[in-house]
Amino acid sequence: MSQYLFTSIAEAVDYSTRRLASLSDSAKLDGQILLAQVLDKELSYLYTWPEKQVTAQQQAEFLKLLALREQGQPIAYITGYKEFWSLNFKVSPATLIPRPDTEVLVELILDNHPQSHLACLDLGTGTGAIALALASERQHWSIDAVDYSEQAVALAQENARQLSLTQVNIFQSDWFGNVPEGKRYQLIVSNPPYIDASDKHLAQGDVRFEPKSALVADNSGLADIADIINQSQNFLAPQGMLYFEHGFEQAKAVRQLFADAGYQNIQTMKDYNANDRITYACYN
Repeated sequence: MSQYLFTSIAEAVDYSTRRLASLSDSAKLDGQILLAQVLDKELSYLYTWPEKQVTAQQQAEFLKLLALREQGQPIAYITGYKEFWSLNFKVSPATLIPRPDTEVLVELILDNHPQSHLACLDLGTGTGAIALALASERQHWSIDAVDYSEQAVALAQENARQLSLTQVNIFQSDWFGNVPEGKRYQLIVSNPPYIDASDKHLAQGDVRFEPKSALVADNSGLADIADIINQSQNFLAPQGMLYFEHGFEQAKAVRQLFADAGYQNIQTMKDYNANDRITYACYN
């Protein structure tokens, strides 16, 4: 193979699969995504043209990206993008990476709220994934999205522009801190920090590289959820609904927090892996 480790797309995929096999459960897909990034092509191109040649410059760039992945860097941070709800979101280490299970939350909200018009607030929007996914399906909803991090706000605003969903109002706020007093929402949704600081999963996988401020909460991971439940009472319209994504072992505790605060019709929904992941309730 002369000075090349590989010469074709098929050989490059085989090489990266072997190299990442011990590090990733999705070694082949990881390599394909990184190679597509280098070639500036869609993934389908790799399947259609496996015999296409890889230049020396492309090989060198591909090897750099593989080295980052070997260090544990999440694919989304290496490429700068992550697909969510069939939308391409720009990501950065200032925000969490949107995850497929959060699509269950979007799907649930859309099923429960077929109204063409309502006011919605997304707390801790990060990349803007939840708010912008909802906006893509409900063009006439009035959606506010807030985040404590100014970097996250800037990123979410950029995603709104790129996705032509600029009707979403994205601004900096520490939960309800900068939400106008007296404003009422039919729907409030949040994927807040919910991991306990001592959780072993913080030292594993992609979360090692994600911002701890968006992951960790006091009181066994329940502090922010409890805070939002209590503050939401001042911002929910009559019969307004509050939705949370939470840890897979927290459903019972979250239901109790809702009940203690006087919420009704409290329900929990499972994610794609059959874990309790979403709890929601109505405030009367």
